[in-house]
Amino acid sequence: MVGVMARRPLSHRILTCHNRESEFSGDHAINISDTIFSFLDEEGSSTESVTDDVYVEDENEEKENVEYNQFWETQRQLLQSVLCRTTTLESQIRSITKQTLKEASKNCSCKMVNNISITTSCPNCLMKEVCTSLQNAGFNSAICKSKWKSSPDIPSGEHTFIDVIDNSSTMKGEVRIIIELNFRGEFELAKASEEYNRLVKCLPEVFVGKIERLLSVIKILCNGAKKCMKDKKMHIAPWRKQKYVQAKWLKTCERMSTTSKSPLSAEEHCYSNRLSRPKASMLTVDLLGNIPSLCRNAVEVV
Repeated sequence: MVGVMARRPLSHRILTCHNRESEFSGDHAINISDTIFSFLDEEGSSTESVTDDVYVEDENEEKENVEYNQFWETQRQLLQSVLCRTTTLESQIRSITKQTLKEASKNCSCKMVNNISITTSCPNCLMKEVCTSLQNAGFNSAICKSKWKSSPDIPSGEHTFIDVIDNSSTMKGEVRIIIELNFRGEFELAKASEEYNRLVKCLPEVFVGKIERLLSVIKILCNGAKKCMKDKKMHIAPWRKQKYVQAKWLKTCERMSTTSKSPLSAEEHCYSNRLSRPKASMLTVDLLGNIPSLCRNAVEVV
């Protein structure tokens, strides 16, 4: 019997011993294989959970990219559709404006500023040239200066541009055309995204269009600027808001005269809706009125 026990494998004797202990103690035997497979199942399920989370994140990121690209594509298409539409009046004014800018003298009429010779025309002189050309073509054109006070929404400011008022159509009534010589520059941002810069590049350098067209363009560009700053997690400046940008061309403005022969500076421009100031005080009126008679008497005496 001893010899038979000695020939049995060690693993068999251990298992037999475990079985006997289980029988005598009344405890349940531990199933090693079940424990190992249970651990592997838990590890596999946790791996699948991580994989699912990564998949969801990738799917959300892809969805955000699609929405992001779709927004800018929509804004670009809207802008192009607005700029492509034009009227005969707008086309005529645009043609005269472009031709005037093309033929503008390289030397500004200001000649010298701070003892430095100017080789390119300044904005004020270009506006005068364009305004004069439009007047010579029979249009009611003027240089406008808009001003507005600060409010809880926007700060105060002022802006100068050109407009043309047309009353030739009895059906449409008065039509106002805005001319902005630096239109693209009004919407440029220092820290803009590539998508916003592409939208700005779709703008013409010189804008000629009706008020309604200008409002549509402003809305598209201001929405783009708002989206750009939001994506960069930056607050949009008050002067970039839609109300402020609209105020540049739509707030109460004064149309300045450009009929004087000599070029006027911005401070020397007289407004057409203001009364001209008397050049002499009331104390010198009588004296100036009597000058001709005094001169005649002096000649007779001589």
